[in-house]
Amino acid sequence: MKWFYSSMFLLISLVLFTKSIEAQNIKQELRISPKAEVMQTVGFTEIRIVYSRPGVKGREIWGKLVSYDAVWRAGANEATKITFSTDVIVEGKKLKKGSYSFFAIPGKNQWTLIFNKVADQWGAFEYNESEDALRVKVKTEKATWQEWLSYTINKASDSSAIIRLEWEKIKVPFKVEVKL
Repeated sequence: MKWFYSSMFLLISLVLFTKSIEAQNIKQELRISPKAEVMQTVGFTEIRIVYSRPGVKGREIWGKLVSYDAVWRAGANEATKITFSTDVIVEGKKLKKGSYSFFAIPGKNQWTLIFNKVADQWGAFEYNESEDALRVKVKTEKATWQEWLSYTINKASDSSAIIRLEWEKIKVPFKVEVKL
C-alpha cells in the first residue's frame, strides 16, 4: 500500500511539473512594436520584408526619436530584413539575390537607404558599414498620417515595384527592378 501512495505522489508531481513547464512556454510578452511581414512577387522574384512596427504615440519622430544623419534600423527591435529571391536593381544599382538587413540614414529631404550583408541584427547596435552591399539615395515625400510604421510593395509593372516605408507624415519610396 505504501508503494501505491509513493507511486501516485510521484505521478501527480510529474504531471504538475509538466503543466508548470507548459504554462511557462505558453507565456508570451506583448510586443510594443508588433512584428509584421509583407511579400510581393514581381516577375519571377519574391520580395519579402520582415520588420517591427513602432507607433508615433504622440512623439516627435523625425529629428528627435529618429535622429537625422544617423543610421536607423528602419523599424523597431530587430533590424528590418529584406529578401530578394533573384538579383535585382534598386534605384538603378545592381544588388545580388539574398537577405539583407535594411537600414536608413534619414535626412530632412533625402535619405540614404542601406542594404547590409549581415541579415540578422538587433537594431543598429552592431551595424558595420564595411558589410554594406548597397547604398542608394532617395527623396522623401509628404504623406497622410500613418500612426504605425508600414512597408508596402506596389507592383509598377511586370518587372518593377515601388517599395515604400511610411510613418508619421512622410513616405520613402524606392524602385526595384527585376529581370524577366
